[in-house]
Parts: sequence; structure tokens; C-alpha cells
Amino acid sequence: MMMVPKIFCLLQFFTLLYLPTETFASTEEETALLKWKATLQNQNNSLLASWRPSSNACGDWHGVICFNGRVNGLNITNASIIGTLYDFPFSSLPFLEYLDLTMNNFYGTIPAEIGNLTNLIYLDLRINKISGTIPPQIGSLAKLQTLRIFDNHLNGSIPSEIGNLRSLTTLSLGTNFLNGSIPISLGNLTNLSFLYLYRNQLSGSIPKEIDYLRSLTKLDMRTNSLNGSIPASLGNLNNLTYLHLFDNHLSGSIPKQIGYLRSLTTLSLGSNSLNDSIPASFVNLNNLSLLYLYKNQFSGSIPEEMGYITSLTELDLSTNSFSGSIPASLGNLNNLSLLYLYDNHLSGSIPEEIGYLTSLTELDLSNNSFGGSIPALLGNLNNLSHLYLYNNHLSGSIPKEISYITSLTKLDLSNNSLNGSIPSLLGNLNNLSLLYLYDNHLSGPIPQEIVYLRFLSKVDLATNYLNGSIPASLGNLNNLYLLYLNDNHLSGSIPSSICNLTSLRILDLSRNNLKGEISQCFGNMSGYLEVLDMQHNNLSGTVPTTFSIGSVLRSFNLHSNELEGKIPVSLANCKELQVLDLGDNHLIDTFPMWLGTLPKLQVLSLRSNKLHGPIITSRNESMFVELRIIDLSCNDFSGNLPTSLFQHLKGMRTIDQIIKSPSYIGDGYYHDSTTIATKGLELELVKILTIYTAIDISSNRFGGHISSIMGDLIALRVLNLSHNEFQGHIPPSLGNLSVVESLDLSFNQLSGEIPQQLSSLTSLAFLNLSHNYLQGCIPQGPQFATFQKNSYEGNDGLHGFPVSKSCGNDWIPETNYTGSILDDQESNSEFLKDFWKAALMGYGSGLCIGLSIIYFIISTGNLKWLARIIEELEHKNIMRRRKVQQSQRNSRRRNNPV
Repeated sequence: MMMVPKIFCLLQFFTLLYLPTETFASTEEETALLKWKATLQNQNNSLLASWRPSSNACGDWHGVICFNGRVNGLNITNASIIGTLYDFPFSSLPFLEYLDLTMNNFYGTIPAEIGNLTNLIYLDLRINKISGTIPPQIGSLAKLQTLRIFDNHLNGSIPSEIGNLRSLTTLSLGTNFLNGSIPISLGNLTNLSFLYLYRNQLSGSIPKEIDYLRSLTKLDMRTNSLNGSIPASLGNLNNLTYLHLFDNHLSGSIPKQIGYLRSLTTLSLGSNSLNDSIPASFVNLNNLSLLYLYKNQFSGSIPEEMGYITSLTELDLSTNSFSGSIPASLGNLNNLSLLYLYDNHLSGSIPEEIGYLTSLTELDLSNNSFGGSIPALLGNLNNLSHLYLYNNHLSGSIPKEISYITSLTKLDLSNNSLNGSIPSLLGNLNNLSLLYLYDNHLSGPIPQEIVYLRFLSKVDLATNYLNGSIPASLGNLNNLYLLYLNDNHLSGSIPSSICNLTSLRILDLSRNNLKGEISQCFGNMSGYLEVLDMQHNNLSGTVPTTFSIGSVLRSFNLHSNELEGKIPVSLANCKELQVLDLGDNHLIDTFPMWLGTLPKLQVLSLRSNKLHGPIITSRNESMFVELRIIDLSCNDFSGNLPTSLFQHLKGMRTIDQIIKSPSYIGDGYYHDSTTIATKGLELELVKILTIYTAIDISSNRFGGHISSIMGDLIALRVLNLSHNEFQGHIPPSLGNLSVVESLDLSFNQLSGEIPQQLSSLTSLAFLNLSHNYLQGCIPQGPQFATFQKNSYEGNDGLHGFPVSKSCGNDWIPETNYTGSILDDQESNSEFLKDFWKAALMGYGSGLCIGLSIIYFIISTGNLKWLARIIEELEHKNIMRRRKVQQSQRNSRRRNNPV
């Protein structure tokens, strides 16, 4: 009975098309339609070109349907019309029953005058750009049976007046910006078969009045902000075949009454906060084909009864808290094509009965705690295209039966405890495009048969115990996009045939035992290769010099090899380069200032090489603008550190205050890494935070003063200037480094006091000022109270905690003395000359006269001069001892070059 109104409506409409009609529409209707056409922005639209005063509206005008000389229908769909409904002749078309303006570019609001179309049966405005609210006057269309306004820009609440449309069979308001609650007046629409409110911003609970809609066959409220529980009264909708409530904020358990909806074919409750277990009543859903309960908080075991819903074709219980084992009864679901149980707490072994599901195309059991071996019966799944078993505790070897699933396109067994060799029979999987076996205990060589997998685009065999050489035949895999062979025991040279892989974007061969030279052709790959990682091998020779203009290389890492020669100037062509790590090699060169022209460079590590000479900067203000990590440590750089270098480091001058979650350099396929010394330790950053900033120029021969401009680099987290020849005082501006965590100025020739401003560094976790010529009182503050004596050792002039119990007032220098130690040293020296001249003059002319002169000098000055004389003598003694120590250190450095 519920289909009768709909069938009658369609019969009525199509009958109107073929009944004898009057030849001409009324002049009033023609005039009104032409007036509306004149307001359209593209009134010369080809489909509306037939709307001319001289032609017959009923017979010649596109989309105009007449009955008895009156316009009865307008069907103007997909006509690319641009305009509004403001001048639509709502009052001039009293006999209009059918209005379809779908798939155009109508914008603006729906006028209230739409309520004048009292004979309207069908209204379809979907897929336009209509905005504003739904006018309550729409509730006057008492004869309306179909109302579709989905996929527009409507906002505001759903007017309760829609509940007056008691003839309505279809209501579709999806994909808008409607908000507020669902009006309870919708319970009046007892003839409604289809209710679509999906993809809006509706909130509140699902009204229990929905259960009055006994004719309802499809209910879709997905992707809103509905909350509360699922009404048990939905179990009264006996004709319901389609129930979509996913992507809301629904909570509580699934009412057992849902299991009484025997007509249900699709049930989707995913992405909510539903909990408890699956109701046993679901066994009654004999017609259920699709069951989606993913991303909820269901717990307990998967009920045995699930295996009795034999009509199921897709079952998704992923991302919940289900525990226990997979019931063997699931092997009864002969029609099942998709089984997703990933992201749960399931354990035990994978039941062999899964191998009976011969209709399966996708099987995902990843991110659980399954143990035991992979069942050989999975080889019976002849239709399987996706097999995901990663992140479990599976052991044993990869069964050769996997190679029988020739329909397989994606195979991911990564992050388990699989052992043995990679079966050569995997070469039979002719359709395979993804092969992930990383993070296992696989051993032996990479099988040559892998070359037969011509559709392979992603291969990850990293973090195993694979040995032998890299097969040269890999160069024949023309579709290869990602290749990870890192963290294995591969040896031999890198075959140049890899350079034939013109689709390759990421190549990671790091942490192996590869040796030999890097072929020049790898430089040519930078035209399409984005990541080239060969760090931690035994590669020798020189860095390729063939990086060409137009390079897309983003990350280049050759850290910890045996490379020699110079840094190739052709790297300046790699304008997309973000990370360059050539550290821990034997490169001999000067500082490559030309790298500063790379506009996206964020990480530069040249540590532990044989780089030498002064750093000569450029006047170009666009040098190293994005650099966040620079590591030049353990080289032989010399000379003064140019101030202009730090003026260019704009990436270290601002702190991101709006970052909400950690982000890393790299993308979803590859995360960059680098090694850096921080807090007295050498650490490898396996992922580099975008907010991490560091300067390490330690263990060189830089001299001169530390520039106060370093205090402008307020985003710095690590600053290491240790083991150099810096002189003068510590710049007070370093107190501006509000987020610095590690500060190392040890083993230099710094003098003067520790600036009091450093006590404000509340993030400082590591401080090393040892083995300098510092003196005075150690600043006190929350962080300074945590540092031990070894932070200050080798500075005999320092006092206060933790070196001594207190700072006596008798030895604290004046503030102006600490402000400029060099100026004071010069003035003290001049004073001493004058003092001793006076003393000698007094000795020659008589003790009395001499003492008078001394008394006169002291009385006309200040007693602090006398203290400064004593301080100068003490300082001279300290300097004499320090020069001896420095001479010894320099001697050791020359005898043991880095």
C-alpha cells in the first residue's frame, strides 16, 4: 500500500505528457516566464534559446510542459543556468504541479512566495548553490509528495511546518548546513518512504516520533552531530531496509529492537560512541547484507550468532574494543566479500575457517594480537585482492599457498614475527601492486622472482635480516613508486639498474652493509626522485655531481659513509630540497654558502667531515631563510663567526604559537631523520619535529666574540658552541632564547660574569659553561638551581651555588664592570701604569711625598679602584694558568685531528 501514492504520482505525470493539450499557453504565463528568463545571468543559454515571444510556449519552449493550455510542469535540469528564484513567477503559475531545476547554478534564497504553488506535487532543487533558510511557507504545499533540496548551501533549522506535508513520500535535505534539532512534527509524515537528512549540522537526539513513520523504507541521518541513544522505537519500522546513522555522537548500547527489523538490508552505525556488545537479536536479520559498526566502543567477544547471518556481504567491526578470538562460525558467511576486524583487541590464532570464505575480496585483521602461523587455507581465497595482517604477533614462515591467490593486489604482513625466507613463489602474484613485509625476522636474499611482479608500485622489506646483494633485476619494475630496503644486512654495490626506475619517488637503502661508489646516474634521478636515503653504509668515492635544473629531490641523506671529495655545486639545482645530511664522511671542502640559495632547506648537517676555512657570507638577504637545524660540528672551520649568517636565519626567529599537534618534516610515506648532539648526548632524531631548531658548530676553531644577534633566534631549542676559541663575554641577549633547552659554551676562552639574564630561561634543561675564564657570582633561578658543579668546572673565578655556598659581597664586581669586561680591562691597565708611576715617584722623592701622592689619588677617586687593582692581579694569575691549559688542549687537538 505504501507504494500506491508514489506510483499514482508518476502515472499522473507521464499521462499528462501524452494527453491532448491546448496548443498555446496563456499569455500571462508566457509573459511571466520570459520576465524571469530576463533576470538570468546567462539568458542566452542554448537550452533557453527556444523561449521566444514569437514561439509556442507549450510546444516549442525547452522544459515547459502544458495541460489544457496551462503550464503544468517545468523540467529544466542540468542546463548550466545561473540566476536566482527571486523573480520566478510563483503567483502566475497556479496550475504548476512539477518543478525540477536540478543541477544548475541557482543561488540566493528560496522566496517565501513558493507557498503560492499550492498544486505542486514534485519540487526538486537539488545540486545548486541555494542558501539561506527553508521558508516556513513551504508547509503550505499540501499536495507535495516529493521534496528534494539536497546538495545546496541551506542553513538554519528545519522548519516544523514541513510536518504539515502529509502527502510527502520523499524528503531529502542532505548535504547542507542545516542545524538545530530534528523537528518532532516529522512524525506526522505517515506516508513518508524516504527520509534523508545526512551531512548537515543537526544536533540533539533522534526524536522518538520517528517511529510513527511506518511507511519508511530508507532513513539516512549520517554525518551530523546527533547525540543521545538510538531510540528503541525504531524497531517498529517494519518496512525499513536502509538505516544509516554513522558519523554522529550517538552513545549507549544498540537496542535489541533493531534486531526485529527483518527487512533491513543495510545497517551502518559506525563512527559514534556506541558501547556494550552486539545484541544477540541480530541473528534475526536474515536479509542483512551490509553491517558497519566500525569506530565505536563495542567490547566483549564477537557473538557466535554473527556467523548465522548468511546474507551478509560486508562486515565491518573495525576500530572497537572487541576481544577474544574470531568465532569459527564466520566461516559460514559464504556471501561475504569484505571482512574488516582491524584495530581491536582480538587474540588467538586466525581460524582456518576463514579460508572457506571464497567470495572474500578484502580481508583486514591488522592491529590486533593474533598469534600463531598464517593459515595455509587462506590460499583458497581465489577472489581476494587485499590481505592485511600487519601489526600482530604472527610467527612462522610465509606460507607458499599465499602465492595461489593470483587476484591479490595488496599484501601487507608487516610488523609481525615472521621468519624464514621470502617465498620465491610470490613471483606468481602477477597483479600485486603493494608488498609490505617490513619489521619481521625474514632472512636470506631478496628473491630474483620479484622481477615478475610488473605491477608492483610499493615495496617495503625494511627492518629484517635480509642479506646478499640487491638484485639488479629490480630495475625492470617500471611501476615502482616506493622502495624500502633499509635496516637489513644487504651487501655488495648498489646496482645502477635502479636508475631505470623512472616512476620511483622514494628510495631508502639506509643502514645496510652496502659498499662501492654511488653511480652518477643517481644524481640524474633527482628529476623525479623525491627522497634518496643511503645513510649508514660503507659507500665510498664521491657524491654524485649530476643534479640537474628542475630537480624535485626533497631529502638527500648520505650520513655515515666513507665518501670523499667536495660537496657538489650541482646541489644548488635542488630547489625543493628540505633536508641535506652529508655528515660523518671524509668530505674536504670549504663552507658551501651557495646552499643558502635553496629556498626550502630546513636541515643542513655537515658534521664530522674535514671541512675547513672561514665561513664567508653573502650579502644576499635570502640565504638559509627556512633553515631550522644547522650542524657544522667536528670540522676544522676557523675565523670569526660572521654575524650576517644569523641575520638570515628567519626560520629560527619566530615561535609558532598556534600549532596544536606535532608535525614532522616529511610525509606519510617517509619521515626524515638526523643525528644531533643535545643535552650532552649524541642522539638520532628518527623523526624531525617542524618546531625543532638547533645550531651546533662545536669542535671547530671559530674565534672572536659570540655575536649578540644570536639572542634574536628566539625559536632555538639547542645551541652548542663548545670546543672552539670564542673570547669575550657571554652576550646577555642569550637570555631572550625563551625555549632553549640545551646551551653548551664549554671549552672556549670566555671571560667575565655569567649574565643574570640567563636565569630567566625556564626551559633550560642542560647548561655547560665549563672550562672557560668566567668569574663572579653564578645567577640564581629555578633552572640554575638544578645544575651540578660540572656545568661550571674549570672556571676558578666563579662563586655561588653549586660551586660554593654563597657569594660574598666583598668580591662582587660592579655592574658596569660586568657590562664590558674588555673596556674595563683596558682602563684597569692604564690605571695600574699611573699607580705604579706615582709609587716610584714617591720612592725617589721620599716616602712622605710618595704616600701623599698615593693618598691624593685614592682620595680623589673611589675605594673600588683598590679592589680593582687586587682583582686585576688575581685575574692575571688566572689568565696565566689558563694559557698553559689552552696550550695543552691545542697541542692535543693538533696531535688528534677530528
